[in-house]
Amino acid sequence: MLYFGTANKDGTAISDDDWQRFLANEVSKRFPDGFTTWDANGQWRTREGAIQHERTHIVQIIHGESPTAEGHVRAIVEAFKRAFPQQETVLRVRTHAGVAFQ
Repeated sequence: MLYFGTANKDGTAISDDDWQRFLANEVSKRFPDGFTTWDANGQWRTREGAIQHERTHIVQIIHGESPTAEGHVRAIVEAFKRAFPQQETVLRVRTHAGVAFQ
């Protein structure tokens, strides 16, 4: 899962249109088989030590372990940092999943 904050240091926020464009141009092209997104409200401490509350976009991508998939995830993170340079970081949470068939 990738957590993308939306609050900028100047008090503005990443717009819904900019977010949808980012999903289409960066995430969809790297994981065309699918992914899931949802919004959340987050809190974190900035590099300056301030507590910040912000709307957060979460992207869950289920994929096999491969250098290609890993490269795609890293490319998404780097693309976000380039597209939205006021963002300090992207949080990545990794976990293993299994598929059960009946």
